[in-house]
Amino acid sequence: MHVIIEADGGSRGNPGPAGFGAVVRDFDTGEVLREVAAGIGIASNNVAEYRGLIAGLEAAAELGAREVDVRMDSLLVVNQMSQKWQIKHEAMRPLASAAAALVRRFDAVRFTHIRRELNKHADRLANEAMDAAARGLEWSGPSLPDSSAGAEAPRLGWSAPTGVPTTLLLVRHGETALSAEKRFSGRGDPELTERGVEQARAVAARLASYDVTAVVSSPLRRAARTAEIVGEVLGVEVGIDDGLIETDFGAWEGLTFGEAQSQWPDAMQAWLADPAFAPPGGESFASVFTRLAETRERLTRDHPAGRVVVVSHVTPIKAMVRDALGAPAQVLFRMNLDLASLTTVDWYADGPGVLTGFNDVSHLR
Repeated sequence: MHVIIEADGGSRGNPGPAGFGAVVRDFDTGEVLREVAAGIGIASNNVAEYRGLIAGLEAAAELGAREVDVRMDSLLVVNQMSQKWQIKHEAMRPLASAAAALVRRFDAVRFTHIRRELNKHADRLANEAMDAAARGLEWSGPSLPDSSAGAEAPRLGWSAPTGVPTTLLLVRHGETALSAEKRFSGRGDPELTERGVEQARAVAARLASYDVTAVVSSPLRRAARTAEIVGEVLGVEVGIDDGLIETDFGAWEGLTFGEAQSQWPDAMQAWLADPAFAPPGGESFASVFTRLAETRERLTRDHPAGRVVVVSHVTPIKAMVRDALGAPAQVLFRMNLDLASLTTVDWYADGPGVLTGFNDVSHLR
């Protein structure tokens, strides 16, 4: 059995009266299989979050699950359990040890950090447990039926989102001299090559058949020029959003992967393994993920039910795809994104993104 655990915990005072909640779902259908919650007296937020994780793992084991995807909005718990962060607080050590012992009972367990709004079901259970404890009672079941979580839960399996999405048409810029040689190209600002201009015209012609609401671009010239060509063909004014800028690769700017690896072998190994690690003088993927999540939320808020052409770069586009899929950071190294390619994501108000097209370059053939 493959299940999803959504867990959360909270404290009113940090430390203060605390409680946790966890829900176990069938991975394929999203059906709620088990809900657990409890008040735990006076504790910190982090202790409550760990207690929620432990309760969720215990419930999954009782159900006979063999494969588990844990999804929590606690970056601390997710990164400590993924062994990305050290456990420095003594109060966390026994809880992390208990959770690790439970993890070893399954064939596979994956931890994913999700946005707070995607963890509302577990958060509600935790708050119900705290409310019950404040009245001197034990939590004995949800105050709302299981179906109440339908609009809050991530869309899984064959269930269909509702409403009209905001569609982001994600376009990578055309060729530059650096991209042609597969060199790190972050905050440097090269122009499009002649071939890059032709690629931009090709993707613009492709997009002419779409009913586009807006065109938004990274401020860097290679993206802004691509967007300008698209805007001219579509008759839409181009807006600039600094959140769409490429990753800052710091000292690696302009180098090939091999050149950077030969000069900074340890840093390169750390960068490939840990999204929180930044190139020398540069920006980490974790920082990019945060920036792009905020940018995406801004775009969907400003263009509800619209169709927006977003002209950007490799890492920002991959970051938005990762966000839509709820995938781990390492998925960035498993995606190939060609120049002037088109990737499409629908973002629904009642759920996460839905990837509907990826790295489409049919217009360049």
